[in-house]
Amino acid sequence: MTLIDILSEWNPWWFKKKEELKELSGIERPEYKELIKTVNLKEITVITGVRRSGKSTVMYQMIKKLIESGVDSKNILLVNFEDEVLNETSLEDIYLEYREKINPDKKSFIFFDEVQKKQKWERWIRKKYDLKTEAKFVISGSSSHLLKKEYSTLLTGRIVAFEIMPLSFKEFLQFSGIKPEQKLLKKGIVSNKDKIKIQNALEKYINEGGFPEIFFKEKKQKRLVLTNYFEDIIFKDVVDRFNIKSQKPKELAKYLITNITGKTSLRKLREATDLSYDQLKEYLSHFFEAFLFFELNHFSYSIKEQKTRPTKIYGIDNGLRNAVAFKFSEDKGKLTENLVFLELKRQNKQVYYWANQNEVDFVIKNEDNSLQGINVSFTDKIKERETKGLKELKKQKKKTKKLTLITKNTEKKEHGITFIPLWKWLITK
Repeated sequence: MTLIDILSEWNPWWFKKKEELKELSGIERPEYKELIKTVNLKEITVITGVRRSGKSTVMYQMIKKLIESGVDSKNILLVNFEDEVLNETSLEDIYLEYREKINPDKKSFIFFDEVQKKQKWERWIRKKYDLKTEAKFVISGSSSHLLKKEYSTLLTGRIVAFEIMPLSFKEFLQFSGIKPEQKLLKKGIVSNKDKIKIQNALEKYINEGGFPEIFFKEKKQKRLVLTNYFEDIIFKDVVDRFNIKSQKPKELAKYLITNITGKTSLRKLREATDLSYDQLKEYLSHFFEAFLFFELNHFSYSIKEQKTRPTKIYGIDNGLRNAVAFKFSEDKGKLTENLVFLELKRQNKQVYYWANQNEVDFVIKNEDNSLQGINVSFTDKIKERETKGLKELKKQKKKTKKLTLITKNTEKKEHGITFIPLWKWLITK
């Protein structure tokens, strides 16, 4: 096959009716409306996020919007660097082939998927951008490394960046066809009929997670597909990308995913895995870059104290965790706490945990430097330690303005603490 034949496979809209894009573009996610609109900005749009979170689908939705707005379909080029042939071909050769055979002189919209696989891609794009080439670039990658290192200096001021995550619970309800009445929802009220549907959906969401394609799989297929996701993240985004000749990253990842929400330290991990400190630091860095895990620090006004306290580890998705973890119980406590962390991350909150005589799962530092304490107890038989931790935080940290205890069904206000069911907290934020 020639290069243009391969590109044609990835760009079916060149020769097909625009209606046929519907299958590729999937269900639109309202949370990313602003991202899709950036296709009309001159700046380079950067989309990052864990593998299979929906980055490619969002690109297809952007392409669909362009064609619907009247852009000639041949002015749009998508290149997926998971394709080995395209990965081995230079960006300049791909670009020139497209210009010569498909779009010689009109403004082009160029989408590069999994661009981190191409070395020095950022230099090539910067040159095209600075030369005011008639092209809008949209790039995606399954690595936060894109934002932090490769183009942080080269492309400063030239990008708009977004992180795609698996479905939020609101999106999960949308995919499920559950639409509580919006006027009531703004007041935190739902009908009894909707409440039952929401609670049933929450049980599913807690266990199966929010990867978009998993939602549509049959139950017996889900674990197998999620296990494949995990393998792809470990081997494609960690082992292959960083040329690691060992199975140790997978072993460490399984240990961490089993023990999500727990406190840990390099010393503890070394005892559990027999890896050296240098190996642990390296592998953890790669996991964070691949969006597989997130690290939560202890809250303190002293950076030194933050760094000397254990950290907590959270996972990108509950379904992924349940598919590969060594577990002998439902772990509802860990799973619900993990969900709350992910939701706070979606909201771009500055989050920590706090521990003294008692503990607080999450401390949010707001823009005005006020604090909010949140504990998660997915039960209605709430233990005294859950409220003690929140009260202790407020007593010791005078800037604490709000205390929240997330429960299963209990809803009340008591001793300055707002008790709210998990389902309501997730959909009224």
